[in-house]
Amino acid sequence: MANLELLITKILHWEGGFVNHPYDRGGPTNKGITLRTWQSMGYDKDGDSDIDVSDLKLLTKADFGWLLRNYYWDRWRANEIRNQSVAELLVDWLWCSGKPAITIPQRVLHVKPDGIVGPVTLAALNATDPEKLHLRIKHERIGFIHRILEIDITQQCFRNGWLRRIESFTYEKPKSL
Repeated sequence: MANLELLITKILHWEGGFVNHPYDRGGPTNKGITLRTWQSMGYDKDGDSDIDVSDLKLLTKADFGWLLRNYYWDRWRANEIRNQSVAELLVDWLWCSGKPAITIPQRVLHVKPDGIVGPVTLAALNATDPEKLHLRIKHERIGFIHRILEIDITQQCFRNGWLRRIESFTYEKPKSL
């Protein structure tokens, strides 16, 4: 089964510290966590009775790990995914893009694309050749990026980084026991 700890370092490699890029549709982020996402957590880190950019700037690696586990790893039920490479690619996509990172793979797996990872989605995922599935998911994810770029020209500045990030998720054959 997949292990979250192996993914944390990979995502943090791509997610720097605090950034407030004018073209980032997520707005201010820290460690890849948007202000809106942190506000939805309801945690006023600096205790000043509001959740704002100053709270976002205080996020720690522990905050990142907690959020990743509870809202992304667990949403994909990644502990139940048999292949680490597939789990990492799926959870990273969810981290970056939200619900389409579930519905598009569900279409690939020929299950109802409802955005909810349940036993049917997991069974289909775990029954599919993991190396072929990994390649197909990467292909779909790259296509998703290209569709974003066609719709919104301002996102072109992120193109190379997004594609390098996706390419960094290589398939690794499971080690034999």
